[in-house]
Amino acid sequence: MSDGDVPEPTQGEAKIIPLNGDRRPDQEGARPGATRRDRTRARGTTARGTTQPAQRRSTTPTTPTTPTTPTAATKPTAATKPTAPAAARATPDADDGGASPLRGVGPDAAGPPGANRTPAASRTAAEAPSRGRTGATGEVARAPRARRRTLDGPASADPPATVTDMGPRPAADDADRPADDAERPGAGTGDLESALAGVLAFLRRRITGDYVIDEHGFDADLTEHVLAPLLRPIYRDYFRVETRGLENIPDTGGALVVANHSGTLPVDALMMAMAILDHHPAHRNLRMLAADLVFAVPFLAPFARKIGNTLACQADAERLLGAGHLVGVWPEGFKGVGKPFRDRYTLQRFGRGGFVSAALRAGVPIIPCTVVGAEEIYPMIGNAKSLARLLGLPYLPITPTFPWLGLFGLVPLPSKWYIEFGEPVATDVHPPEAADDPMLVFELTDSIRETIQHTLYSLLMQRRSVFF
Repeated sequence: MSDGDVPEPTQGEAKIIPLNGDRRPDQEGARPGATRRDRTRARGTTARGTTQPAQRRSTTPTTPTTPTTPTAATKPTAATKPTAPAAARATPDADDGGASPLRGVGPDAAGPPGANRTPAASRTAAEAPSRGRTGATGEVARAPRARRRTLDGPASADPPATVTDMGPRPAADDADRPADDAERPGAGTGDLESALAGVLAFLRRRITGDYVIDEHGFDADLTEHVLAPLLRPIYRDYFRVETRGLENIPDTGGALVVANHSGTLPVDALMMAMAILDHHPAHRNLRMLAADLVFAVPFLAPFARKIGNTLACQADAERLLGAGHLVGVWPEGFKGVGKPFRDRYTLQRFGRGGFVSAALRAGVPIIPCTVVGAEEIYPMIGNAKSLARLLGLPYLPITPTFPWLGLFGLVPLPSKWYIEFGEPVATDVHPPEAADDPMLVFELTDSIRETIQHTLYSLLMQRRSVFF
């Protein structure tokens, strides 16, 4: 009988398949590096009938040991017809390193990686279908699944994986993994830390006096770090403002923004300032020309100065424009912001054109601006003129919510806003003396008013709903 022949097993004998192993013939049933005491202990324990891991296969036939009685879970069937004895089928194969069916690691599973593997090409034709493996690559890929079945459920025909067979999980199991850190609660901790750091830096500047206030009382640090964070959620989430034409505003130099005025309270001026500060490439501050009443209120006057408001007079407007600031003006004044709801989106008279004279003297462009959505935040259905006269107010509005709901009536309705900046009107084509020409001033004033009115009609036609 040659070395490649295998003796036919008799009843009760295990069939040993000769393979091209990496051990010498004298290492029968012992793993690499096993001592004589280990081999003697393995033979003695098997002879007493205790279930032990199957002996490793050698390249030459050896005398098989006496197998134990097969159990019901490991009896061969006609479908599979395994060639290994029942004792070998009840325990992990030798090529799987003698892994334990409970934890996937047996007491004799030690050894260098790959030394305890048997090429799948040497398996018998009956054994390959029962294990569902077609090659060495398939054996490694199936090993993690076999280990999970052993841990999670009853023992199956697939042997559990050893430590050396454990690799990366299959791609199909990626859905079972927990979500990434960015998707877990608290992923925005970095934004909270940045906001807290900004607040602390602002307080440090206020304590040390490291901030600048210009000659008109404007405090850019207070505007950008206190007022803007308060108005930003209202601008972005409550009114959902859509801004167009910001490219018409110059990045540097003076310019005069002329807009319609409405809404009972001058909220539209604040939303325009937020649109330019947040969305313009240069993030410029809008210096607003306010009425005398703003500076007559004790607590409102100093705050209005700090956020960039200046008295709406010819001298202050020319000074700001000459210094290269972006100035905003609302020529309708109280006639526009306090008009009844039935006259909504109908422009009132633009005064005597003082803003045009200031732009002509400074030689800066005039940018028409149109605001849609402010008329609906406080629908003015009445005006308590007698009470307003007693309080020294230009009007005292009566709305569907005020004064009936008290302070809750001051909450504006969440209308949908649109702000569009039109193409600039050049004034540097005229000499500075043109500011004293009443006909030219009236012509430019009326032209800008008509531009804003036509843009109002266009935006109203495009708007789907007042609140959406």
